[in-house]
Amino acid sequence: MKFNIGDPVMHWTYGFGHVKGIEERDMYGKNNFYYEIGVNDLTVWVPDDENVGSRLRSPTSAAGFENLFSILAAPGEPLPENRQERKMQIVEKLKDGRAETLCRVIRALVDYQQIRPLNETDQSIMKRVHNALIGEWVFALSVPIVEAEKELRRILASGQVGEKVKV
Repeated sequence: MKFNIGDPVMHWTYGFGHVKGIEERDMYGKNNFYYEIGVNDLTVWVPDDENVGSRLRSPTSAAGFENLFSILAAPGEPLPENRQERKMQIVEKLKDGRAETLCRVIRALVDYQQIRPLNETDQSIMKRVHNALIGEWVFALSVPIVEAEKELRRILASGQVGEKVKV
């Protein structure tokens, strides 16, 4: 077991949470241990198997967070114009669950919206990734959400040519 009850964790899809419990369950005729992860008012069950490392990780340290700011301030990677290609590329990147990837996706979407408005899917991805990053930021740096949000907008704007930054 990599995590213990009470440990803070980052879920690759839902963001920052805590291990609320560990339970052995029988799924499809196979016994396995599962982590009960509380993310806001949501409970997610994550199997403790060979893929747990791609589903859960420890939050980034305060020192590690300093490195993320440079990713957020730098120009983002260009995204495909085709909405399906863009979605597939972003979703594939997010599978690694790393904080660096969250930052790269946010930066790329912010830069993309300077050229074209974000569609519903882009907006949904941006919201999910933004919330995950802010949750981790608040925990790692022990700051209020309002301060993390304000600083994120400031950093993203520092890398912008224009003034329009929506996060």
